[in-house]
Amino acid sequence: MTPEDILKEPPRVLTQAQREHYFERGYVGVESLVPADTLAELIAVTNEFVDASRAETQAGREFDIGPGHSAERPVLRRLKRPDDQHDAYWRFASGLMADVAADLAGPDVVFHHSKLNFKWFDETDTVKWHQDIQFFPHTNYNVFTIGCYLADTDMSNGPLAVLPGSHNGPLYDQYGADGSWTGCLCDEDASVVDMAKADYLTGPAGSITVHNCRALHYSPSSKSAEPRPLLLNCFSSADAKAYTPHPDPSSHTYEVVRGKPAQWAWHDPRPCQIPPDWSGGYTSIFAAQAGEDA
Repeated sequence: MTPEDILKEPPRVLTQAQREHYFERGYVGVESLVPADTLAELIAVTNEFVDASRAETQAGREFDIGPGHSAERPVLRRLKRPDDQHDAYWRFASGLMADVAADLAGPDVVFHHSKLNFKWFDETDTVKWHQDIQFFPHTNYNVFTIGCYLADTDMSNGPLAVLPGSHNGPLYDQYGADGSWTGCLCDEDASVVDMAKADYLTGPAGSITVHNCRALHYSPSSKSAEPRPLLLNCFSSADAKAYTPHPDPSSHTYEVVRGKPAQWAWHDPRPCQIPPDWSGGYTSIFAAQAGEDA
């Protein structure tokens, strides 16, 4: 569906102005959207997983841990596939977040993946400028990620930042000079990003962020000693079909969460870079950008 057709559909959660903002700029932030009881459950479950990660000594299928991780000082960078790890995460993804997704994808919505990223007080936790769609190309670009802050987030603890309008700009090469996948812009390309135009999406716990798969985005390092968790759920319109192996599929990957399956795929003529063959597994964007996967 085109943005014009989607905007003709009655909104479920977002206002019409918020939907228009997303299509015009490639992202939107909504403060304090998540109900207090839902947020409290997500935070409690998340704290349980942080405690469970203390026993881990290396990154695996469930946890991505960073350098210096220990039982005394856990550095959990990512909980992988939270939709499979606890029912609270899946109820959230397939409930309120799926309704938000239908406001932007149209009535037929497919779940792609989820992840729970953390910011820790560490200068290495910066997420560099990148675009998402090169990780998982689809036949069109009606693919987006909805983030939910599980802690109050301001400039002190590494909010998501998006470059307005970049979803209508070029896609960048996310391989390094040696041909290895980095999952981010090279230094030369990143140096021309106008940082003055970056929009930092802050807000109290329970606020959401939405960014299109083509939108340039990054996250600065946290200056807070407290971890900043961001629960991310990625969706697509049902007529956007993936054509490369999924980086980290869960049991819910490609599940129709609103509406019905598409009988026709919509093909956007703009090209997309092909990522590595993920069928052998994938760690995380943190590992890729740090060169740990090389």
